[in-house]
Amino acid sequence: MQISSRFTIALHIFAAMDVFGGDYKITSDFLAGSIQTNPVIIRNILAQLRNAGLVHIQRGSGGAEIAKAPEEITFYDIYSAVESVEDGKLFRFHSNPNPDCPVGRNIHNLLDDMLDDIQSAMEQEMKRYTVADLDYGIESLVSGEGTGGNTE
Repeated sequence: MQISSRFTIALHIFAAMDVFGGDYKITSDFLAGSIQTNPVIIRNILAQLRNAGLVHIQRGSGGAEIAKAPEEITFYDIYSAVESVEDGKLFRFHSNPNPDCPVGRNIHNLLDDMLDDIQSAMEQEMKRYTVADLDYGIESLVSGEGTGGNTE
């Protein structure tokens, strides 16, 4: 099981908006250059972030901007916006364990609560971090390089 790259791409989008937002129009093409992916992927993720109320997007080449104060947007908010978790469950359980097998008929009873606890712990940890933390971290790293961070 692995969380898709949509989450880390979304974090990259927020970091790029912070670093470049004052100097550049933040378009899907611009972001695709930084992330090195197809602009269509970026547009899809931006649409998910917009639908969650996390970014504003101007049609055409208007660009994107953060819709809330960075300290108000948690990593969990971003994760919830871009990751499709079936029925709210991070862990997808195989659906038909053998009821004639002692392990098969009991595996759900054993693991369901454990997996829910693991997911809850991950989600609580994601709520500790905000876009403000991301902004501070990326600004520190970029300023330490002594460059403006070229996307080309």
